[in-house]
Amino acid sequence: MSAFALSALTALATAFSLTTGPVAPVTVTASVETPAVYDDETGGNADADDPAVWVDPRNPGRSIVVGTLKEAGLDVYGLDGRRLQHIAAPQAPREDAKPGRFNNVDIVYGFELGGRKTDLALVSDRGRDRVRAYAIDPAAVAAGRPPLKDVTAFDAPPVFAADETEVEEQRTSYGLTAFSDDDDAYVVVSQREETRLRLLQLEDRGGRVGYRTEDTLALPDTFTLPDGKKWTPCADPGEHPQVEGMAVDLEEHVLYAAQERVGLWRIDLDDEEFEDPKLVDRVREYGTPWTYDGAEEECVLDTAHDPGFGGEHLSADAEGITVYHAADGTGYVLASSQGDNAFAVYEREDDNAYVGSFRIGDGAVDGVQHSDGSTVVNVPLGRNFPKGMLITHDGEATPTDGDRAGTGFKFVRWDAVAGAFPEPLSIDTASFDPRDAN
Repeated sequence: MSAFALSALTALATAFSLTTGPVAPVTVTASVETPAVYDDETGGNADADDPAVWVDPRNPGRSIVVGTLKEAGLDVYGLDGRRLQHIAAPQAPREDAKPGRFNNVDIVYGFELGGRKTDLALVSDRGRDRVRAYAIDPAAVAAGRPPLKDVTAFDAPPVFAADETEVEEQRTSYGLTAFSDDDDAYVVVSQREETRLRLLQLEDRGGRVGYRTEDTLALPDTFTLPDGKKWTPCADPGEHPQVEGMAVDLEEHVLYAAQERVGLWRIDLDDEEFEDPKLVDRVREYGTPWTYDGAEEECVLDTAHDPGFGGEHLSADAEGITVYHAADGTGYVLASSQGDNAFAVYEREDDNAYVGSFRIGDGAVDGVQHSDGSTVVNVPLGRNFPKGMLITHDGEATPTDGDRAGTGFKFVRWDAVAGAFPEPLSIDTASFDPRDAN
């Protein structure tokens, strides 16, 4: 797909309005947490990031959660939060190369692999710039055995890098989301420190999973503000405003992508191509001037001269995105507002009007801060989650272990989220089946 005009995009970026929801976020609590992991040598450099849920077709209460741990690979959990399996990230192929580093994960159901319908957990490997594929064995889940097996094609190429030397520059695979269209399966992958998104189609290569590029899209890195001035989002030198959190509306084939220091984009996927993006909402910091502090190696916002062009519902970074599917195109798009430890909720239909926000506070388990990835499931998942569930990354798992900063995942009943709003959100457990979404 050819590059589109920046002027058209900036017009889209400023020509929208949103309805007003509750002023203050409502508060909900989680009922389950996974064991805290630690990003140090003792903890295997484990840093939780993004979750995905595989729904067991025979016993939904036996469904599993797959969570990325960056350099430490993957953990697999039961719905009680108990760890069932650990998978290490790939080792560096040579002494001067980067090892694997797993950022995001998603699920596709029924991919034709080696002549059999196979459910897959798909992972973005930032360290090696690949998409990794893991087959999920329902019989192993039922028997309590480790259910994931690596089925990545041995010749899987880098997603963005031209060669292995370029992989070492680490402008590599970052965010990831997956979807199916009839018998075909796809992933969208974002590029670290760049604005590019790449659409890949999965392929069966001798019983293992490979992929080929279908389309590429570059989101803007500079914006024209309503006062006519040009603005570039705050970033380290040489970096561009990246995307990590993404999700696809599995019925409408619409991609939602969070450009971390810009806002939430909506991008139709038509005939396996990216259509023109529309900026649904901006972060509060949108348009704010900034300078770079070289000594501290960070950019500093000049909030005293904020021109007031930002949004009202997302505080940078805009992060994890997930879609709650309900009947007749209704439902919600949820976005992590990492800067204020909240989650913004938008309508799934029409212009994605803002509904309200919520936070996950302390309760039976501790609350959620600085959340990256999230995922929501509408179907019943056993007696503990009879109306579906929301899973979020927690960037500050407590209690702490001395000076060690822990991370993990929190499981929240969807009916707890829905019922916390003054006008309750929809609960629809029957009209959408994630195992049969095309």
